[in-house]
Amino acid sequence: MKHIDIKELFQHSENYVNSDQTVCGWVRTWRDSKSIAFIELNDGTCLKNLQLVFDKEEMPAESFKDALVVGAALQVVGKFIPSERNGFEMAVKNVTVLGGCPQDYPLQKKHHTLEFLRTIPHLRPRTKYFEAVFAVRDKLSFAIHKYFQEHGYKYVHTPIITGSDCEGAGEMFRATTMPWKTDFKTEQEYYAEDFFGKRANLTVSGQLEGEMAATGLGKIYTFGPTFRAEHSNTTRHAAEFWQIEPEVCFADIHDIIEIAEDFIKYIIKYVVDNCPEELEYFNERIEKGLLDKLNAVISSDFAKITYTEAVKVLKKSGKEFKFPVEWGSDLQTEHERYLTEEYYKKPVFVVDYPADIKAFYMKQNPDGKTVAATDLLVPGIGEIIGCSEREADTVKLEKAMKVRNMPLESYREYLDLRKYGTVPHSGFGLGLERILMYITGVQNIRDTLLFPRTVGSL
Repeated sequence: MKHIDIKELFQHSENYVNSDQTVCGWVRTWRDSKSIAFIELNDGTCLKNLQLVFDKEEMPAESFKDALVVGAALQVVGKFIPSERNGFEMAVKNVTVLGGCPQDYPLQKKHHTLEFLRTIPHLRPRTKYFEAVFAVRDKLSFAIHKYFQEHGYKYVHTPIITGSDCEGAGEMFRATTMPWKTDFKTEQEYYAEDFFGKRANLTVSGQLEGEMAATGLGKIYTFGPTFRAEHSNTTRHAAEFWQIEPEVCFADIHDIIEIAEDFIKYIIKYVVDNCPEELEYFNERIEKGLLDKLNAVISSDFAKITYTEAVKVLKKSGKEFKFPVEWGSDLQTEHERYLTEEYYKKPVFVVDYPADIKAFYMKQNPDGKTVAATDLLVPGIGEIIGCSEREADTVKLEKAMKVRNMPLESYREYLDLRKYGTVPHSGFGLGLERILMYITGVQNIRDTLLFPRTVGSL
């Protein structure tokens, strides 16, 4: 049906003022008085509602009473006019109810708790909070593609169903067509009758396949869903999330650190420039000082410190951490936040982690104890990017895999990359939801996904 977006009306009001226009949307709120009635209409194109004004001298109340219902979907014809209070509003001439809404509609009130809204994920995009979240998610996703396309990367689509475990942690979902049976004697016998004739999983990362693409295409990026069967019921973990993974040939750890910093600054600036209304909303309602934080990231030079130096800084801090700091143990969120929020007061790359706490594919440093890996830590969250140069030496790579009891035969194609024309290459992984939390101030990853998948919740 012919209509104009509410966002278009507000953005280019000079083209439409004092003219008749048709809009569609949902009733957010309404109020009625003796001579006049008002509806706040929203169509999802912007956070701002369009106020509809019903003059009862011009329109009998009977003609629009069915429209005065929160949640109802309307088509409205009226004159778009200036308003002292709202900037612009619409003097209604005709209204059609496209979809009525009964009184048990769960979003009757203006404000609901996030916990309650998680129980109705199919309706929560109709709230201002989630309209803002998904508007930023949209622009952020576009910015990611824009950055890589402008810098000569090729977008590749790696498999969602895979036979390998990139991280080696075993926290993978099985993909199967087999019905439940108990009459198989071995696991091999069970999978022999499955679709692929062997065990298949949902991917935890597109990195291994991304490396294969990069060694022919130079530099690539993946951007798609990944899955972790991790029993972490926290505000930062989800079983299904979207991940960005560039892979760059002829690049060492220092090169990829430069790329990661440039990338983060670019995508944050793009969102700041293109989502002013949404970020102002988050700045006022969710995280005071959010805009100052984001602008500081854009304008600052990120710090860099080795893992060994970081441990020394933490030990000398005088802080009583819940988790003791010892060389060889992974840094916890409280350690990461101290480094970014109190010590450096800006994002920081921690480099050269102990090999034992990092993945098998990371390049081993000459000291025999650490690997050329870095995590980018940011104030407010902690680790946001995992980054490394990949091990190009076949002997060292196979040894690292054997130490972790990984079946070499399952990774034969990956090892072939080191056999046939290997080059120094590096990459990183960034969870879309993690960076979205950082940019918006949203505290729970469940509130960044349309339908969050977490342990015990489908």
